[in-house]
Parts: sequence; structure tokens; C-alpha cells
Amino acid sequence: MKKSSMILELRKKLDQKKVSAVELTQDYLATIKKKNSELNSFISVEEEFALKQAKHADMMIADGDANILTGIPYTLKDLFCVKGVETTAGSNILKGYIPPYTATAVERLNGAVMLGKTNTDEFAMGASTETSCFGPTKNPYDLSRVAGGSSGGPVAAVATDMAVFALGTDTGGSIRQPAAFSGVAGLRVTYGRVSRYGAIAMASSLDTVGPIAKTVEDLAIILEQIAGIDVLDGTTLDKPVEEYTKALGKLKKNITIGIPKEYFELEGLDIGVQQKVENVIAELKKQGIKFKEISLPHTKYAVPAYYIITPSEVSSNMARYDGIKFGYRAENASELMEVYKQSRSAGFGDEVKRRIMLGTYALSAGYYDAYYLKAMKVRTLIRNDFTTAFKDVDLIITPTTPTTAFKIGENMDDPIKMYLADIYTAPASLAGIPGLAIPCGEVDNLPVSVQILGPQWSESSVLQLGKVIEEL
Repeated sequence: MKKSSMILELRKKLDQKKVSAVELTQDYLATIKKKNSELNSFISVEEEFALKQAKHADMMIADGDANILTGIPYTLKDLFCVKGVETTAGSNILKGYIPPYTATAVERLNGAVMLGKTNTDEFAMGASTETSCFGPTKNPYDLSRVAGGSSGGPVAAVATDMAVFALGTDTGGSIRQPAAFSGVAGLRVTYGRVSRYGAIAMASSLDTVGPIAKTVEDLAIILEQIAGIDVLDGTTLDKPVEEYTKALGKLKKNITIGIPKEYFELEGLDIGVQQKVENVIAELKKQGIKFKEISLPHTKYAVPAYYIITPSEVSSNMARYDGIKFGYRAENASELMEVYKQSRSAGFGDEVKRRIMLGTYALSAGYYDAYYLKAMKVRTLIRNDFTTAFKDVDLIITPTTPTTAFKIGENMDDPIKMYLADIYTAPASLAGIPGLAIPCGEVDNLPVSVQILGPQWSESSVLQLGKVIEEL
């Protein structure tokens, strides 16, 4: 069944003056007021800011200066800096912080209407949005379950039509996993494809910025706007931005898709999830697409390596939150060390503290070689696994998550079990390659998702296959 682009539908209505940007924005603000109280998706609704942007969008449309996103309402994971709008990263230590600048990816959505900020695990450290100082975002399909994390807030907003699309971040699966849990599409881009300037850092060698939407076509539209080199982010590359939307219907006929045996042999894969993914593979075979079993032998080491590398980078990135330069400062501290200790003790949550301690330990003298250096060597092996596999296949298809959404509170006392929610998404993150999560059915009335992985800079091919699966 063909799924139409929400962005293009609204673009047509706006251009034909069937609705104004202000009216459209008011409709979405009304939906937020109606639905957000039970979902806890939005942590701040910027009504005045949004209506001001909508009025400007109507002027752009009237003057003939509109682009494809002008007047389209969207939301941001609360890791993105927007000048004049509070940015908290889901943490008490940043409550009240008003950035003096706007993130590059947000700037590139020129003309779109930002409705507000949506919930995230604290500093994106989590797989369920439960570490947020604002409390968990609830799953739109079952309010007793998590929406996923760390981009649970923006994903729930898109799933329930509180926003047309959203921007999130994906470090180890933080777009793909919640997209899977809440039944929407989410894209992790090649590392360096989209600027991270103005997106609060968690693990700088892994963080990426990407789109969340209901359809693959909308993902492609957004990616065309936000991708490209940025002089403010030295990790972006000067590679041409492809016309992703025009390429959507052009999946090459002789494509070969890899099925990694390790992903289907891992302990913990729910049989219902496995069957839904295998159903997708069977349908694609009917379309004449060739498949080949491949091996990614170091898959089982991905999560352990990820949870050495990420905390190590976290321990460095969190050092800037010292109670002095910005954010929360302990009122009763009189000496410098007391300012540090009291501000961080009160400002950081348990998961952030856990990762700071893990990372500091892994980087400390006597342990660096045993932990961090070894994890980086494993990262190289995982990247080499993918490089070797892509010599034989064009794309790879896997489950996005091993299970459907779990209950709120179910894994909070077991960090290892929580970390294993990233078991299918972390390998691609370590390799720096793109990954797309696409809904592929339901198990017990909860969404299931299939993941498409491709070589670096293959977003066009990944989206093309995603479009085929979407329309099956």
C-alpha cells in the first residue's frame, strides 16, 4: 500500500491557501494540549515562538519564497540548542539554560515551525526515556510501556500526530530503537553526513543527527535539507548532498541483500519479532530481490565495546557541567571543590553518574590499555566485518530490536539488560554506517521494526529499500 508523504500533503494545502501556517500550527498545538498529558512527549511547548514562526512562514508563502518545509510543524529532541529557547538535555543540571545560538541542523529547517522540545533520556544516556528528569515518555500503543530511548519524546510526538516530523540524535540506536517501539520511521545517517553543531554531545565519535517521520519519503525530504558540510563541525565531509527523494523509486534490479546469521542467533530475540522480519524477507524475495547469508563475527562484542567507548567519551564531555559556567549551581557551596561536588551530585541523575564513573575508570592509568584501547580495537574489527560484508552484498537487513517495547520500570534496576536493547543498533553505530528503522507489523498489538543497514554514504540506497518495504 502506498504511503503518502505528510509533508507534501501539507505543502500542497499551504501553497493552495487551503490552510495557513498559523492555522496549521494552532491545530497541532491543540493536539499537543489534548494528548501530551498522558504521553509526556513534550517537555516544553513554545506556543508564542511557534506562532511567530508560523506568521513568518505565511509571509514567505505570500511572497513566493517558500521552500518545501515552510510552515510545516515539527519538534526537536531537547538536545538541540535553539537561540532564546530553554534547552535542558533532560537534566536538572541544565534547567534554565537558554542557548545564545541555534544548532546548524535546526537552522537548515528554515521556514518550518518548531512547536517545542520533546523528552529525552538525560544527556541521551538511556534506552527508554526513563532517565529524564521530566519522567518517562509513554508508548502510544500501550501507556504502561516505554516509548524507547533516548529519542522517546520526539518519536511519540510523531506517532501521535503532535508533530509532522522531528529531529533526534542516534548514538547507539537512539533514533532507531524508539522508532521501532513506537511504530514510526527513523534514520541514523553516516557519521559526518549531518552537522552536530549545537546538538549537546554525549559520545562525540558516535553521535549523529537524523530525522524521524511516518514515511520514508518524509525522511528523505528532511535529510535533503539538513545534510551537508558545516564549517562549524569539523567531522562533516564535503560530499554532495544527493537528491534522496528523486532516487526513492530507483532501487536497482540486481541488488543483493545480506542476512547476518549472528543477528538471528543472538539469545533474547523474540520469536514474534523474528517472524515479522522473516516475513519481510519472504515478501522481498517474491519481488525478485536476491538474498545471501553473511557473517558479522564480532557482533556479540559490540555492546561491551560500545559501553566502554561511550562512557569514556561521556566522562570527558560531562566535565563542562561544573556549576560555574552555565546551568545549575549549588547555592550553599562556598569553595571550588564543593561547587563541583554539590552541583554535580544534585544535577546529574544515576545513569549519568554511572557512565562518568565507568568512563573515568576505563581511561585511568593502568586500565586504559585493558579497557578503552581494547574496546577501540574491537570497534575496528566490527567496522572491518561490515566492510568485508559489503563487498558481497549491497545492503543488510536485520531486526531493529530484539523485543517489542518493554514495561516502564522493567529494566531500570538492571543496567545490563537495558544496555542489551541496543544489541542490533550498536554495531552500525560503531562502524559509522547508516541505518533505517521501518515498521513491519505488530506482535500482541505492539509495533515491530526491520532495520536496513548500508555502507557509508549509502543513505539513498537504504531509503530506496525502505520505501519498497513500506509499500509491501
